[in-house]
Amino acid sequence: MPSECAVRGPDAVTVPGWLVADEPNLPAYEPNGQRRRRGFLEATADQSAQVLRQVVVADETAARRGLLQRLDPRGAAVAMVAVLVVLALVHHVVVLLAAWALVLGLALASHVPLRQTSRAWVLVPVFAAFVAAPATLSVVRAGDVVVTLWTWHGTGHGLTSQGLTAAALLVTRAGCSVSVVLTITATTSWNRLFAALGSLGVPRVFCMVLSMAHRYLVLVTGVVADMVTSRQVRTVAGVRHDRTGRAVLGASVGALVGKSHLMADEVHQAMVARGYRGHTRTLQTFRFGLADLVAVLVLVATLGGLLVWDGALG
Repeated sequence: MPSECAVRGPDAVTVPGWLVADEPNLPAYEPNGQRRRRGFLEATADQSAQVLRQVVVADETAARRGLLQRLDPRGAAVAMVAVLVVLALVHHVVVLLAAWALVLGLALASHVPLRQTSRAWVLVPVFAAFVAAPATLSVVRAGDVVVTLWTWHGTGHGLTSQGLTAAALLVTRAGCSVSVVLTITATTSWNRLFAALGSLGVPRVFCMVLSMAHRYLVLVTGVVADMVTSRQVRTVAGVRHDRTGRAVLGASVGALVGKSHLMADEVHQAMVARGYRGHTRTLQTFRFGLADLVAVLVLVATLGGLLVWDGALG
C-alpha cells in the first residue's frame, strides 16, 4: 500500500504517495513469450500522469522555505531575464560552466528536487549537441582540423577546433539557460510569477493569456488522463495497432476537442466568478525587503564578475 503522504511542505501541504511515486515497470514480455508492445493508451496515460505529478511537485517546491523562495517574485523575474542576457553575452565555455555550477548551487540551497528537473537539464544539452554536431566538421565550417576522419584528394577532413569550440559554447549556454529558467519557475509559483509580471508593467492581455494557458493545460491533461483511464477499464482485449486502434484514437481526439471548447468557456467563467478582471492576485503582498536588496547586489556583482572574467580571457 502506498503511503498516505509522500511530501510534506512547511504549511502542512500533503501530496498523496501514489501521485508522486514512480510508475512500476511493466514486464517486457507477455506470458506466451511474445514481446509486449506498449499501446498508445498506456503511453498517453503515463505521460498525462507524469505531467500532473510535475505540476504538483512544482507547487510543493515553490511552497518550501528555501533560499530563492524567500525573495520577491518581481526580483526573481527581473533576475532571470538579466541572467539570460548575460549568458548570451559570454563567449567562453569555462565561464558558462562556472555560472552553471552557481545555478546548481542555488537550486540545492532552494531545495529543488533535482531528480524532477534532471531530465530537462540533460535532454536540452544533448539536443543542442545533436544540432551543433554538423558545424564541427571541416566540410561545413572551415578551420583547423584536429581530428582527421577522412581524406579527400589528399586533404584531410574531420573535426575542427573552431567547430568544437562553437559546439561546446552552444551546449553549455543552452544547458545553463535552461537551468536558470527551471530553477526560477520551480521556486516561484506560477500565480505569483504572473502577478509579478503584471506589476512590472507587462501588458495585461499577455499575462491573462499566460495565466489561462497554464490553468487550461493542467485541466486538459486531467481530462486526457480520465478519458484514457475510462477507455482502459472498458477494454477487455489488448489494443490493436490497426484500423480499429486508429479509429479509437481519432474518436478520442474528436471528443477531446469538443470538451476543450466547452472547458475554455467554463474556465473563463469560473475565473470571472472568483473576481478575475485581468490582473492576477495573490494572498501574499509583494514586499521588497533587505534580503531582496542583498540578493540584487550579489547578483549584480556576480554578473559583472562573469563579464569581466569573460573579457579578460580575450
